[in-house]
Amino acid sequence: MWSGFPLRPEQASTIAQGIDQLYFFLTAITLFFTFVIFTAIFYFAIRYRRKAKGEIPGQIEGSLPLEIFWSAVPLVLVVVIFVWSSSLFISNSRPPEAATEIFVIGKQWMWQLQHPDGAREINELHVPVGKPIKLTMTSEDVIHDFFIPAFRVKKDVVPGRYTSLWFEATKTGRFHLFCGQYCGVNHALMIGSVVVMEPEEYERWLSGSRKAETMAASGAQLYERFACITCHGAGKAPPFNDFYMSQVKLSDGSTVVANEEYIRESILYPSAKIHAGYDPIMPTFKGQISEEQLLQLIAFIKSLGPQERKSE
Repeated sequence: MWSGFPLRPEQASTIAQGIDQLYFFLTAITLFFTFVIFTAIFYFAIRYRRKAKGEIPGQIEGSLPLEIFWSAVPLVLVVVIFVWSSSLFISNSRPPEAATEIFVIGKQWMWQLQHPDGAREINELHVPVGKPIKLTMTSEDVIHDFFIPAFRVKKDVVPGRYTSLWFEATKTGRFHLFCGQYCGVNHALMIGSVVVMEPEEYERWLSGSRKAETMAASGAQLYERFACITCHGAGKAPPFNDFYMSQVKLSDGSTVVANEEYIRESILYPSAKIHAGYDPIMPTFKGQISEEQLLQLIAFIKSLGPQERKSE
């Protein structure tokens, strides 16, 4: 009867079942207490209604066991919900180390996606089944929201900063992709698909779509084009070998992690957080570099190992 009218999207990722179980638990608690409360309201309204005009109701004394009971039960339920939801949030916010990173840029009204090897897509994302995927996302204009109902993942895509989410698909097929944040007159048209393929099929697709340089190679070209090496390779500015995710000591004595946010900020607003031991000589590249180019530069910096290298 209900086969053509699903009550919820199918579960197609490793985290979907956990999210649904928490949702059903919360729904069951809500329905249970709704029934209990309304039943009690109707019962007391009838049981203790005024039966005579001059009737004076008897005084009801408090009950300590009853008060402890109705305080303890909600407390236990709230603790269970907090622990359960927090554990889900923490596990779902930390992508595995081996996750493949794909870069996403939202703009009115489309999704632009780029794979590490350079393959680019518009409003469509091809991924292999059974492999963790991490999305690093930003927006070129207003707030968008990357939403895949079948995977139970949803995250705001914010201009001026990076957000990320991850998933691991468990089924092959084509799944809906939506913008879950109102972003303008054509918001409803900002849709797409996630195509989950077998690993071998995905590799064939990737080989046939490899029409652009890798993100790191494009970033290496930008690194030379903007003459970054004249400072970062000559001791005037911090070197980038093993720089990503390292602890950076700032001139004010504080310490930050050299993640995507810090690198992006240092390119656009170099005087915001000055690396200790170096003069603030770097010019701002705000207005000279696009979000896509920023992601390419970050991919290049991520790729640098113990020996800093230039593009060939």
